[in-house]
Amino acid sequence: MTQTPTQPQARAQFTVPARHPMVTVLGSSDSLLRVIEKAFPAVDIHVRGNEVSATGDAADVALIQRLFDEMMLVLRTGLPMTEDAVERSIAMLRATANGTAGELDTETPAEVLTQNILSSRGRTIRPKTLNQKRYVDAIDKHTIVFGIGPAGTGKTYLAMAKAVQALQSKQVNRIILTRPAVEAGERLGFLPGTLYEKIDPYLRPLYDALHDMLDPDSIPRLMAAGTIEVAPLAYMRGRTLNDAFIILDEAQNTSAEQMKMFLTRLGFDSKIVVTGDVTQVDLPGATKSGLRQVVDILDGVDDVHFSRLTSQDVVRHKLVGRIVDAYEQYDDRNGS
Repeated sequence: MTQTPTQPQARAQFTVPARHPMVTVLGSSDSLLRVIEKAFPAVDIHVRGNEVSATGDAADVALIQRLFDEMMLVLRTGLPMTEDAVERSIAMLRATANGTAGELDTETPAEVLTQNILSSRGRTIRPKTLNQKRYVDAIDKHTIVFGIGPAGTGKTYLAMAKAVQALQSKQVNRIILTRPAVEAGERLGFLPGTLYEKIDPYLRPLYDALHDMLDPDSIPRLMAAGTIEVAPLAYMRGRTLNDAFIILDEAQNTSAEQMKMFLTRLGFDSKIVVTGDVTQVDLPGATKSGLRQVVDILDGVDDVHFSRLTSQDVVRHKLVGRIVDAYEQYDDRNGS
């Protein structure tokens, strides 16, 4: 009988500084500790006073040691650790340890979780995953950025936070938010009201995000002054957009011609962010998605960046990420 070689065992001990109450490290009713124990079932973790010890596989123990180091860095900034933040920190550390982090960048969980984008109405908007941080950083570094990924990955929300930040810091003079009203296409005539009232439901998610980031009372004033414009994609035709932060949302529902039209609206001192999910195309018939095509056309063009987010970057209910994965597996099985 062949015996499986045992993994090298190790033990590490970590002292929590006295300035951090243990409840901030372990969580209420040890909720954070339970997350760590679940992630490392083969490691024995014991807490005595402000001492935490871990005994088990050397690689796992090293990750736990690193995890506590990162948690201390986050807590030192005054931010709390949550169950979600601990889970995401573990995922980031494992990706780095396994060499699957993707790029050569060495961002740490603490750097990701403490990067503030925008503070508004008592809450702070910040990236929650490594890919989200890289997406936000790309928006700072490039003139045109494509954020491509499934629902719930924060593509549009983070882009809008960067747009509001740019407006408030006077990097741009206005924000332009646009979406193709594809779903409205053949049914517009059957909806009641004016053209604006018919299109409004398709732009509503953009308004909702704005209300999270700005004083709701100021939004009508900013829109009346043209500082913020929310309009269907068709309204972009024939314009040159200078000194603006422009976001095209739901870009998978643009045709190739619409995508070219939109990108060539770029004026001086402006920035464009295009967001979309190439698995959710609602275009009629054999119309080719402009978002799918532009990846091949502009890949490698200087000052254009493609950020790709995955189900691991979903920041909605945990079940959303599992739903995204299940649909991808179904499509793979059925060749769609």
